[in-house]
Amino acid sequence: MMIALSEGGKLQQVASEAIEILAVDVPSPSIIQGFLETLPERAFGLGVRVLFAIVCFLIGVQLIKLIRRIIKRSMKRASAEVGVMQFVDSFVKAALYVVMIFFLASYFGVDAASIVALLGSAGVAIGLAVQGSLSNLAGGVLILLLKPFVVGDYIVESATGKEGTVKEIQIFYTKLITPDNKTIVLPNGNLANTSIVNVTAAQNRRVDVIVSISYSADLKKAKEVLLQVLEEDPAVRKDKEMIVFVDELAASGVNLGVRCWFDNEDYWTGKWRVTENCKLALDQAGIEIPFNQLDVHLREKAEKK
Repeated sequence: MMIALSEGGKLQQVASEAIEILAVDVPSPSIIQGFLETLPERAFGLGVRVLFAIVCFLIGVQLIKLIRRIIKRSMKRASAEVGVMQFVDSFVKAALYVVMIFFLASYFGVDAASIVALLGSAGVAIGLAVQGSLSNLAGGVLILLLKPFVVGDYIVESATGKEGTVKEIQIFYTKLITPDNKTIVLPNGNLANTSIVNVTAAQNRRVDVIVSISYSADLKKAKEVLLQVLEEDPAVRKDKEMIVFVDELAASGVNLGVRCWFDNEDYWTGKWRVTENCKLALDQAGIEIPFNQLDVHLREKAEKK
């Protein structure tokens, strides 16, 4: 009889423990009802916060644009270079957007100190991931400090042979415009670590045009005719060297070099015009421009005995 009672007590104890567990794990109807009653209020509050964040973002975008305009006007009044203005503008834009994102994150309850600590702990991984971008950023700073070229210069990058007129110098990249109006984007890191030919760094450029005349032509007369072409051209710099010289005694004729100087903006049109006028002047003077010639000597074989 005592055994039966003890077993019944154990069963009652197990049942009571199960009821306690269920009472803990299963929320009471009052809790669920309270959550449902407060749900619309919470959803409304979250919606208001999201709407406020969107409004703050739009206002922040306009403020960033205003700050950028103020900085641009200040740098223009200070007569800063175009490349420096473009670099500073892109840097300020990126920095202000980062600040705005931190502000919005803190508004939603994200601790800014926690974000900074997280970024600091992940600094090595981030540094490895963006080392190319950091190299381009450092290259942009070096370009602005050392000034191997500025906006408006025509440059040739030796590593890949890309060339064009510098249009923009941004934080990470430099944009070139080719003569046929194509845009080339070059990383600043590559430009800072390779040799660059700045074609328009000086105000003037020299032009050498090679003209060939026949060996039977009057050499002195040909030189006088070509020199007159240079003297009559309106864009040739008269204060610079103008000379016609014998460049080579070639197989088919005598190659004369026609050398003069143009301003950068007149270089290509002046070179084409001088080349054309040299041909017309030699034709008018009756001086022959020879074709390629080849002398063929035939030897007659002796008759076999």
